[in-house]
Amino acid sequence: MQSVVSMQEQGFWQMAREPARRNALVAASLGWMLDSMDVMLYSMILPQVARELHLSAAMAGGVISLTLIAAAVGGIGFGFVADRLGRTRALSASILIYCVATGLCALVHTAPQLLVCRMVLGLGMGGEWAAGAALVAESWPDRHRGKALAIVQSSWAVGYALAALVVAVVMPHFGWRAVFLAGMLPALVTVWIRTQVKESEAWVKHPAERVPVSLLFRGELGRNTLIITTMNAASLFAWWGLFSWVPAFLSLPVARGGRGLDIFHTSAWTILMQCGTWLGYVSFGVLADRFGRKRIYILYLVLAACMVPVYVLAPGATALLLLGPVIGFWGSGYFSGFGVIASEAFPTALRGRALGFSYNLGRIVSAAAPYTIGRLSESRGIGPALLLTSAGFILAALTASALKEKHRIEA
Repeated sequence: MQSVVSMQEQGFWQMAREPARRNALVAASLGWMLDSMDVMLYSMILPQVARELHLSAAMAGGVISLTLIAAAVGGIGFGFVADRLGRTRALSASILIYCVATGLCALVHTAPQLLVCRMVLGLGMGGEWAAGAALVAESWPDRHRGKALAIVQSSWAVGYALAALVVAVVMPHFGWRAVFLAGMLPALVTVWIRTQVKESEAWVKHPAERVPVSLLFRGELGRNTLIITTMNAASLFAWWGLFSWVPAFLSLPVARGGRGLDIFHTSAWTILMQCGTWLGYVSFGVLADRFGRKRIYILYLVLAACMVPVYVLAPGATALLLLGPVIGFWGSGYFSGFGVIASEAFPTALRGRALGFSYNLGRIVSAAAPYTIGRLSESRGIGPALLLTSAGFILAALTASALKEKHRIEA
């Protein structure tokens, strides 16, 4: 009893000094950061790739959409791997897959070849999140779990900004193929994960426990699965529809609904946007642990819906510069809530599969977003097409209102 009280009194950074807990947090954060970087490299160089491989806007968006479908398959599959073989094994394998696939994108010469490489990348991308989120959720106590998972989620913004930096430095001198080659380097982090990161105690106590996955679709767990999957599908539709096309929105000519910025300014504006995104992720964890996951989650989504038209209709480059961090803050910060909400809604023996299913089935639905925005942009311009994403944010907020909050990890 005394040890439990003592743990509850410890601050977040005191608890982070424990090697097992700290390494779990670092591993999941690195995995998610590098996942973001490798995925967003394509969005950052999309106009150049599309021009050389003769891709229409709909085809370019379709590649992103099919990548998301592959991510859904990978996420569900790696959810089983994480429950059966361990969180760290699933985490390191998924990172290795998406890094190698990114490098292979540098060798493509046709649209089908690019599609295959991006879909393989998607398999690893989907698997990383479920394994990393489960590892961190099981390694941190209730009162600090929101902050821990917020730090993991915030690393997505770092990876997005890192992608913009890599593009700005590498592409002007070596071309877009070299950008993809640079995406292979993070594979080295898997060596550190396999040697330094321990499995969570919760999983060790229930190794390969044979709990049927059908329990996720019955009773209270079934209700949780339905709500969490639906809210995630709607928010992911909005996020991918908006942020996968923001670099193109900034760089495309005004005649096509864009803002006509050059590669330097597009990268700089994107990096500044990710500064706001990072703050949104981190602040969500602090606010959620203080005021409740559900309330803050809905607040972020509603404000994100309001910010989309403000950003899209911004009158000039200066306004876009100032508004970028704001839409990044509200339009991405709520993702810190999904990991903690979903982790606390399911028992340990099913957690990897539950996270993999609810997050990645949502990805299948959201896969329509990049293609839809790309297709609409061909007739209406990229700016007006992006307004559709506000509806996704609102639907996610309405669905989340049905959540029943629970702040404990149950075995």
